[in-house]
Parts: sequence; C-alpha cells; structure tokens
Amino acid sequence: MAKEISDILKEQGTLNDEQIKRAQMYAKQNNTTVSDAVVILEFATEEQVTSALAKHLSLPYASKENGILSPEREQDLQKMIPEKFARENLVVPLFIEDNELAVAFFDPSNLFLIDNIRMMAGKEVQPFIASKSQILSVIDSFYGHKNLLEEVVNETGKDNATNTAGDEDVQIDAGNLDFDKYSGTSSQYIKLVNAILKQAISERASDIHLELFDERVSLRFRIDGSLYERTPPTKDSVAAIISRIKILSKLDIAERRLPQDGSFGLKYQNRIIEIRVSVCPAVYGEKLVLRILDRGTGEMNVDKLGFEPEQKKAFLEAANLPHGLIFLTGPTGSGKSTTLNAVLTTIRTPELNFMTLDDPVEYKLAGISQVQVKPQIGLTFAAGLRSFLRQDPDVILVGEVRDNETAEACLKAALTGHLVLSTLHTNDALGAIPRLIDMGMEPFLLSSSLELVAAQRLVRILCPYCKVPYQPDPKIVAQIINEGRFNPKDVGTWTFYKSVGCPKCVGTGYLGRRAIYEVYRIREDLRNIIYKTQDLIEMRKVIDNSGALNLRANGWRKVVKGLTTVDEILAVTTSEE
Repeated sequence: MAKEISDILKEQGTLNDEQIKRAQMYAKQNNTTVSDAVVILEFATEEQVTSALAKHLSLPYASKENGILSPEREQDLQKMIPEKFARENLVVPLFIEDNELAVAFFDPSNLFLIDNIRMMAGKEVQPFIASKSQILSVIDSFYGHKNLLEEVVNETGKDNATNTAGDEDVQIDAGNLDFDKYSGTSSQYIKLVNAILKQAISERASDIHLELFDERVSLRFRIDGSLYERTPPTKDSVAAIISRIKILSKLDIAERRLPQDGSFGLKYQNRIIEIRVSVCPAVYGEKLVLRILDRGTGEMNVDKLGFEPEQKKAFLEAANLPHGLIFLTGPTGSGKSTTLNAVLTTIRTPELNFMTLDDPVEYKLAGISQVQVKPQIGLTFAAGLRSFLRQDPDVILVGEVRDNETAEACLKAALTGHLVLSTLHTNDALGAIPRLIDMGMEPFLLSSSLELVAAQRLVRILCPYCKVPYQPDPKIVAQIINEGRFNPKDVGTWTFYKSVGCPKCVGTGYLGRRAIYEVYRIREDLRNIIYKTQDLIEMRKVIDNSGALNLRANGWRKVVKGLTTVDEILAVTTSEE
C-alpha cells in the first residue's frame, strides 16, 4: 500500500501528528501494525480506519450497519469460499451479481489473494472492504458453528475412549484452534479442549470451570461476572481433558494430589489470548479453572471505564501529582488493575520513569518497566518495592498491599518523593484509611501522604439488542432520587430498562460490564480527621457535604442513562443510610 493508513487518517482529520507518533511507537514495540495500534490506543475506531481506507482506495465499504456485510445463503457461497480459507485470509463472500462474486476483504490490496479467489470460485471478483472484527463475526454466523461444543461432546461420547492421554497423544501446537483436521481417539480430546476454548472465547467468557461430581460433570462459563452452565463432557473424558491442559501448561500430569498453576497462549481469530490454568484436587477428582485473558478486550481508556466527569477529574489530578499515595479498593475481580493501568497509560510520558510491580502482570504497557512478583524466590511486593527505589522511579504501581511490610514500603516511597498507586481489599473507599492504620501506618504520616482513595465495582451493561423499557415501582424511583441526589423534576426524562436475552448476548440479557466508582480526594478537612481521630462517621459527613458520589449514587446514574438495571445496582452496592 503506497500510503500509510496514518497519513490517510491525518488527511481526513481523524489523527494528529502526536497520535501518529504514539501509534507508530506502539506498533514497533508490540510487533503489530500501525492500523491496529491506532485502534488499540483508541485514536480511532476500527470502522473509522476501514471507512477511511475504503474512501482512499475508492472501494465500496461493507458493514453490518449498512446492510452489505450480510452474505446470501441461497447462492451456495460456502462452497465457493470454504470456511478455513475465509478465516485464514479474512474474507467473506457476499453475493453474486452479473456473474461477479462480491467479496468483503480486510486487505483488498492483496492482488494475489483476489486471483486465488477468482480461480477458486470460477468468477470475477468484486472487492469490498470491511473491518477485521466484523468479518470474523460474520464468518462465525455464516458458516454456522454455534453448537460446535455440543457436537464434539456427543462425538467424543460415542468413542467410549479410555481416560488416558499421554504426551504422545496430545503434542499439538498449543496455539492452534483449527481442530477440523484431527481424527482418531486421542484427537477427540484435542477437539474437545479446543471446542471448549473456542466457545468460551466467542461467548466472551472470562473463566472456564470444569468440575467432576459423584454423578455428573459440570462445565460453566463465567460471562460478565456470572456463571452459566454449558454442555459438559462425559465423565470418561474429564481426566484426558485435564491431562491435555496440563501438558499445554507444562504442568506435571502425574501429580494429582497437590494444586498446580500454569499458563499457555493461543491465537484465535488473529487475537493473542493467554490462558491461566489452575488445577486443584477435590473429593471426586481434580477441578480445573481456566482464566481467559484476551488482550484485545482490555479497556485502556479512562474515558470508557465508567467515571463520572468530576470523578475522572479528581483521579487524574491526584495521578499527576509529583508524590503521594493513591489507593483503589474493591473485591477480587472488580477491575482495579484495569483502572490503574488505564490511568498509567493516560499520564505516561517519556519525561518520567514509570515502574509496576504486580502478581501477575495482566497488561503489557508500552514504555513502562513491569516486574512480576515471585514470592518463591524472595521477590515479594515489599522486596521489589525496596529495589524499585534504587531505580530512580517517578511513578510506582504496586499491584496490592497485602501486609505491613508492603504498606510501610509504600509509605516510605511516597514520603521520599514518589507517586505510589496501589490496591486494597476493603468494602468502600474510606475503609482503606483504618485498614492502612491497622497495617502499621502512623496516622500523622498517612494524613500527610494520602492524596486519594477510591472504590469500584463492576456492573453488567444491558444488551442493546434486546433490552425492553418498563415502569419500576414508585418506591424504587423515590429511592433512586434520594440516594442518587437527583432533582425530582428530572424523573420525566428517565427510561428504565430490564434484561431479556437474545443470541447477541448468549441469552444473558447483558453485553459487557462497566465500572462504578466512588472517588475521594484527601483535602485538609479529611487530613485533620485522619491525623486526630480516624473517625469514619466524621469522614463520611465531610464527604457527603462535598457532594462527591458514592458507589450507589454512581450506579443510579448508569440506571437512568439506560445502561444497566435497578436489580444490578442493588446487587453490587449497599446503602450508606
């Protein structure tokens, strides 16, 4: 392609020189394309990039929205371009008109690919251009693999295979989910593992749970925070599935008495995905839990996390200070790491030295030194943090403060001119203060170094394709007005929705999650209370008088905007009254 996509987007007013420079640097550091970097850094959407390219190349643009990216099944297009070829080359057939085959391409500049399709289909090719994600989504629906897991489970059950699966049976590339070419008894387990992984990824699952009970097998996917049952494998195949996963994760397949942890990576639909593995012995056999880390779905833009404008302003003000402590609280899995990494990405600059210490390192951040904690060799949070101070850092991210030693190290770092961001497990933001004092931080030192405390939870977002409006109980509306600090006159502008369920959201009624926050800057009045009395009731009165939103008030704002449900907010937050 003669002209870079960055130049095309600049000409069309989508990118500026600074964004182009950052995208090119990100692409180089992460071995990706500039167009992918532009989308990952959220300087432009994938559709904006594709549309700009279509305009530059004078090609028609195909998308679900304009109705063109909708293959016609009755024209037998699947035989002209097989699924495997379509996936490997990111193409999808659309329709036939005047003996020409219309094909959507991700890269229509590949003339060799166009010639191949012309010979394969026996027709002239009319190229369209479409985005990568939309092409892959249409391939899934057009070629039809919605019941793939159930089909493979049934096929495996007919084999009456034994429970054994040695190294020689499963030495297949860990990154390969194209299982159609395998056959035979042992390969059925490979097919089964790949089918489970493929369905979980396509359904946006964050975790896979496989557990053996006395009379049955349980297979569950965690989607948007909730577990859903899926077609389980047979009891006879569970041991072989776990052995297959152990080998991929480089674990000991003979060890069934002790817990084991490992990981492996795979590539699926041009996405790099990391699978974290945990195997734990239970009464009826080993329980397997897989955590799916899809690098393509991490939200690294603070504008998209769920902050209200005043909360975002307060957080970024504190994050741009030269020194001090920032603590984000919440339970495990509430998105704390995502928020802190998004903040680091926002404030990152070459003039400052950024370092992170985490367990595990979930996000790879360009231009930031990241260290993985390894307690088994003595590299704890506290030990790593002490080492960091000899590396001349300006901003330090500590994954979690778990003990007195780490708390003390964070405090010393903040008092010696460093900005320290970390997390705690407390029920609310203000609960971080007595927790830190219990860990041994002196109140007079904490009051002078603490700059911000925040808390967050994740709430499920309603599926826009199937949500329906309804009228809630007047008592609920009154509660929302009171707890959300709304003007009663605004009620007439609100529309409440409830979940239904459709194929787009896999029947859950929800599509994705977003964070709700409470963010409190530590001003002079709070510093005095921390120093003198550490009274939480007094602190809450100060916060209430400041007008800052608590978790539930922030949640009600998501409800009145039609993003989530009343039940979801009531389930994840508590009233402070």
